[in-house]
Amino acid sequence: MFYDYAKIFVKAGKGGDGMVSFRREKYVPAGGPSGGDGGKGGSVVFVADEGLRTLVDFRYRKHYNAAPGEPGKSKNMHGAAGADLVVRVPVGTVVKKDDGSVVGDLVFHRQRLAVARGGRGGKGNARFVSSVNRAPRVADNGETGEESWLVLELKLLADVGLIGFPNVGKSSIIARVSAAKPKIADYPFTTIDPNLGVVRLDDEESFVLADIPGLIEGAGEGAGLGFRFLRHVERTRVLIHVLDVSGFEGRDPLEDFETITKELELYSPGLSSKPQIVAANKMDLPQAEENLARLREKLGGDHQIIAISAATGLGCAELMREAGRLLKEQDAIQARLPEPAPGDGDIRVTRLEAADGPPIAVRRDNDRWILSGSEAERQIRRTNFHNEAAVGRLLKILRSMDVDGTLKAAGAADGDTVVIGPMEFEYADTSAGG
Repeated sequence: MFYDYAKIFVKAGKGGDGMVSFRREKYVPAGGPSGGDGGKGGSVVFVADEGLRTLVDFRYRKHYNAAPGEPGKSKNMHGAAGADLVVRVPVGTVVKKDDGSVVGDLVFHRQRLAVARGGRGGKGNARFVSSVNRAPRVADNGETGEESWLVLELKLLADVGLIGFPNVGKSSIIARVSAAKPKIADYPFTTIDPNLGVVRLDDEESFVLADIPGLIEGAGEGAGLGFRFLRHVERTRVLIHVLDVSGFEGRDPLEDFETITKELELYSPGLSSKPQIVAANKMDLPQAEENLARLREKLGGDHQIIAISAATGLGCAELMREAGRLLKEQDAIQARLPEPAPGDGDIRVTRLEAADGPPIAVRRDNDRWILSGSEAERQIRRTNFHNEAAVGRLLKILRSMDVDGTLKAAGAADGDTVVIGPMEFEYADTSAGG
């Protein structure tokens, strides 16, 4: 079975907590605070590996968690950072969020994509020394790592793709021109998984040919397994549209061509604009010559039509040479395009968090006030509520953000429940007391 789709959950490591510590050594007078920072949590990183061919590994494992950072230590020693979790994926993997937005596209060997960033480590109390606070007893908790459900889609990286209705001879063609050994039979949907083969034109020139399983009417809207098959066509640079000109299956090759072209346009307008060769297959059967003449009359002005027979080998070498020529044209066009701007090489770091909204937002939920805001929630997560000094610092930060005023303006009264992130508080109006 060819696994080209998977849904997994990734979670980066939590940052280590900062430490509250003081030096109390005999010969170090007024040693002061010495609590170290926590280590950064490990990230989840995808790495493209050309040695993998499918997403089958993700069938058996759905959750991927990176290591947390270690907490800070005394004597100003920082905790160790958590190790990144490196996950190998096949070249050609597209990573998407649950909502369909693309996180990244891994298209070459060893390309890296950080899909969940580890949380920052908390600050130790040595970080909070100031001219008015020489012995702080506060330290931060480490931040939680990013987490998300991700959808992985594998799109084959082939140079040339064979498309067409079921049973038109695509598998026979790839078996004829390459060393691939696809299953071939005289019933529809023999091919249910894409097949790849290497076509060698000479000692120095070759390309990868993909046999895309047969499409049907409605594939561009998801009928049958249309989306699954069409995604593989997107990667190819040249298409070979295979038609059965014998009419043996009772279908008209002209209608077949128009139907498949329409499905390509419905799925993605860019597919129908790819360089395309029409392969008139099964020329060894009766009525093929008559249908070939009709094809040349209707399509010959816009498309190159090559008569072939996968059964006897007629025209197959010419078809492959023409595909190779079109590939060279595509390479020449690509070479004339401007070079991409210098960036960060093969490493892309993507944050999965939503974009920051307003600093503070309040809404009523039954008998509770829900306060949201990325900075306020971050401060809540970083506060150690078992440390009285840390709680006092949090209250000062929230007052500086005018949380009290925002809640009062919204209509909050003494004794109301206020929710900020994972914590619940009882509201008390302190504005009158300053």
